[in-house]
Amino acid sequence: MNLGRRQFLALGTGTALAAATTRPASATTSYRWRNVEIVGGGFVTGIIHHPYKRGLVYARTDIGGAARFDNRTQRWVQLLHWVGWDEWNWTGVESLALDPADPDRLYLAVGTYTNDWSPINGAILRSTDQGRTFQRTDLPFKLGGNEPGRSMGERLVVNPRDGRVLLLGTRNQGLWRSTDRGQTWSRVDSFPATGTPGIGVGFVFFDPRNATIYAGVTDPAAPLYRSTDAGETWSPIAGQPTGLLPHHGELGADGNIYVTYGDRPGPYEMYDGAVHKLDTATGTWTDITPLRPNTGGEAGFGYGGLATDPRRPGTVMVSTMSRWGPVDDIFRSTDGGQTWHSIGERIVLDTSGAPYLNFHGTPKLGWMIGDISIDPFDSDKVLYVTGATIFGTDDVTEAEAGRSTHWSVRAQGLEETAVLDLISPPWGPPLISALGDIGVYRHARLDVVPPDGQASNPVSGTSPSLDYAALSSGFVVRLANAAAGERGAYSTDAGVSWQPFLGEPAGMAQTGRITVSADARTLLWTPGDVVPHYSRDRGTTWTAVTGLPATAAVVGDRADSRLFYAFDPATGTAYSSTNGGVAFSPTAAGLPTGAGKLETVLNRAGHCWLAAGAGGLYRSVDGGLTFLPVTTIQEAYTVGFGKARPGCSEMAVYTSGKVGGVRGIFRSDDSGESWVRVNDDRHQYASTGEAITGDPRVYGRVYISTNGFGIPYGEPA
Repeated sequence: MNLGRRQFLALGTGTALAAATTRPASATTSYRWRNVEIVGGGFVTGIIHHPYKRGLVYARTDIGGAARFDNRTQRWVQLLHWVGWDEWNWTGVESLALDPADPDRLYLAVGTYTNDWSPINGAILRSTDQGRTFQRTDLPFKLGGNEPGRSMGERLVVNPRDGRVLLLGTRNQGLWRSTDRGQTWSRVDSFPATGTPGIGVGFVFFDPRNATIYAGVTDPAAPLYRSTDAGETWSPIAGQPTGLLPHHGELGADGNIYVTYGDRPGPYEMYDGAVHKLDTATGTWTDITPLRPNTGGEAGFGYGGLATDPRRPGTVMVSTMSRWGPVDDIFRSTDGGQTWHSIGERIVLDTSGAPYLNFHGTPKLGWMIGDISIDPFDSDKVLYVTGATIFGTDDVTEAEAGRSTHWSVRAQGLEETAVLDLISPPWGPPLISALGDIGVYRHARLDVVPPDGQASNPVSGTSPSLDYAALSSGFVVRLANAAAGERGAYSTDAGVSWQPFLGEPAGMAQTGRITVSADARTLLWTPGDVVPHYSRDRGTTWTAVTGLPATAAVVGDRADSRLFYAFDPATGTAYSSTNGGVAFSPTAAGLPTGAGKLETVLNRAGHCWLAAGAGGLYRSVDGGLTFLPVTTIQEAYTVGFGKARPGCSEMAVYTSGKVGGVRGIFRSDDSGESWVRVNDDRHQYASTGEAITGDPRVYGRVYISTNGFGIPYGEPA
């Protein structure tokens, strides 16, 4: 990582731009960090083989960083785990670029959102060792790695004839150039187009045979621009197709430019699209669309992914996008688009590497297929990316003979999920997790993908809440952002099987959170838009509690089934219930407002902790009547508990917060009197403020949530 000494470099526009270099600091205590195995889980937006270095492949994602494939382990290596709390906006990768002449050089254009609330501008990360370390150049604008059009590309490119020169297409600021390997940047004032606001310039590429540059602009009246003088002047290409937005563009080995188009930037919606090619020798355009949208009675769709084979002139592959019914497909041609073979028609798809992909029954070829890459050293090998994983094959040329091609999950090591809740019960599996988009998982082993995939009955998408009954072995509850009647479920066998709640609180529109008493007799649901409700019949009927506002967060005591605690972040007031959650009374007042997460201690009745974000950490040992600040910590965004250190009676406490001016993941073995940082600068994981838990059976083990890096867990080295 590079966040220490800064140098200020002059931009061509006269603006100052910062580049920084840092060395990772040592953690207070030595920990080993790995990821719980789920495999994939999010939108992989781009994938690139290096053209001259065999086996060198990179992938980028919308919120989960970028990764390099390790041929020795056959796994992806995440390159951005070092991104810290304050720089979380860099976990979305807008574009990546390789230097054809130098396989060690890698460039990433990072920035997740262009919204006002995203904290920092985008940056260019520059590496000379294949992403093991980076130097950084801050940009004077934001990038949108998780915004519409995020699988367009690539927006960032290195001149293959001069590695000092890079170009960057932006969403709102036109085209930018660097002439010193990405250290400084200036706007290309001669570039005349900005495209659709918020989408802008979708891709840029060079013709290595000459000084010609092409740029795809999201302007349906003039989608493709060309410069024949190294970028000094630009003009729309004559005779080009209009009316659609370009998604990918690439120069094939046959000298043709191939372009995929959609009527919208994707990835969720496209209703029309096409594939065209330009003969660069004659200037002739040809429509080579494999399957015309809006024909045969099916809904419209567009085209996204594109790849050409450098070993076989005329071989091209394209993917549909937003073809939700019947399903997206990939088409392959070996004659420049005159004839096409459907990959989906005879695909043999192995999803055993990520069983959750079967949640709709028959596994699909994929959706949101935004990019394809053909191995430049082996024409049989192809990788393509989807909204949930990476698929690959070693026999794609079988399609040319009308035979089946065989594809399997190739995303091992790439963990890209938004983690919303975590529990580690004292019985059953070591971990159960609730994730954005892809549901709930029971991790019997941390190093093995859950073989039964995500929880079912019902299958859920985004799942924001979990809880367990500490004194009732196997009892777990979960919630999902789903339709009425499918939002809640319980398990009596530690998540092996589930039963849906037969009812839910009246009038609720939000999902909120769920908690359960230690003996599993009381469920307490806090939707957030109506007052909390309790159930004594496992979710069949629900009754409003008394004494609590709708905005309160609620948690059950892990050792005393009668006790529940609540906190209202709107007023900074704590509440408690001694009758199993039927009624609450206010207790402590004057606590910090704005944020608040409660957690109770497994082996101590009456012990409740409050993580109040920037307001710090508070502790109650009297059943929630009083909360005293833990003065040894400045900020605490999560709090959780794990097995006590040998010789200690109090459980280990874990938090994502700030101690002594340093942000990190911390552990206390003495109830907050002192803290040690257990992560280091190479393992910061950006956003870690949603959930945390220690393992009650393994001292020192801690599981943390991230927004895009899956579930990292640390153990003493």
